[in-house]
Amino acid sequence: MLTTQPTQDLSCEGSMRKAIRPSLIVFCLPLFLGCAESQERARSASGGDASRANSEYSVVAQPLEASNIPEAPIPAKAAGNPFAGATMWVNPHSQAAEVLSSLKDANPAQSLLIDKIASQPSAVWLGEWSGDVKRHVQNTVHSASGAMPLFVVYNVPNRDCGNFSKGGLAKGDAYRHWIREVSAGLGDKPAAFVVEPDALGLLKDCLNEAQQTERLALIRDAVLVLRQNAHAAVYVDAGHAHWLPAKDMAERLQKAGVEHANGFALNTSNYVSTAENNAYGNELSKLVGGAHFVIDTSRNGNGSAPKDEWCNPAGRKLGAFPTSDTGSPLVDAWLWTKPPGESDGECNGGPKAGKFWLEQALKLAE
Repeated sequence: MLTTQPTQDLSCEGSMRKAIRPSLIVFCLPLFLGCAESQERARSASGGDASRANSEYSVVAQPLEASNIPEAPIPAKAAGNPFAGATMWVNPHSQAAEVLSSLKDANPAQSLLIDKIASQPSAVWLGEWSGDVKRHVQNTVHSASGAMPLFVVYNVPNRDCGNFSKGGLAKGDAYRHWIREVSAGLGDKPAAFVVEPDALGLLKDCLNEAQQTERLALIRDAVLVLRQNAHAAVYVDAGHAHWLPAKDMAERLQKAGVEHANGFALNTSNYVSTAENNAYGNELSKLVGGAHFVIDTSRNGNGSAPKDEWCNPAGRKLGAFPTSDTGSPLVDAWLWTKPPGESDGECNGGPKAGKFWLEQALKLAE
């Protein structure tokens, strides 16, 4: 989970998604409010340049510094489903909500379809574009009035491996300070977090060993800091069922402190079916001590497109509405981490990434 008006609770989102073939990589960049967001890295059977990930787009290694910020204490082990009985927050200032407002009188038929999107909870993405992130979170929590907002933190150094959505904070201690500001903005209010989409999936794509170690430590620190609030539910992003083998992702999750989180998140901004992610998540859970997980179901109603096309693929539909009633004891919730209707990029007739595309939104909602 937006508008173009900075006085509202905005989000900038993105996730890089990989499909089946490990030798082919495609990139896409969404933009919200002038900030870069990573949509997905797809490995597709139909195209790509296998040399890109480790050559022209490689991150130049920077010297790492020891942190002077104390690590947060180990929190009590998470138990139960934090979404059970909670009301998920619906963002009244989402792009879908703004479009709905303009359609109500002009086109009642279309407004009924867009209302399917605008009326559902979706995520607020946090990064360098958020400005005073403490106040940004405070404003969102105030708007939520006790309901549970969903945040995505997306500001890790060397984000997106220096590719189209490159960014994030320059140094580890800057990130540690920033994540503490996020936590301070939340206070003791309820919220859910998905931590750093793609950061584990891309861990070995461009970072040297020291940078990999730092990234894992930063994600672990973020988990510890956010979980100091007993009412915060924290899930570490773990890609999706078409990305890494479960044993490889499990190793990364463990090093990133998943044992201190509520669990992990799957399918962020992707189209992989809930059934596939559920099977993958159950396999992954067994390897990480029985951790629970959440699944992004925002646009996976028809599952993955042919050849795992990821950039505005045709024929996709809304997935299951956000709920904690998933029918699985390990799946805490189905979430709309990616707000439907927002373009993946200037492909297949779409506008710039992150822009609300009415034509696509209507087709998703039909």
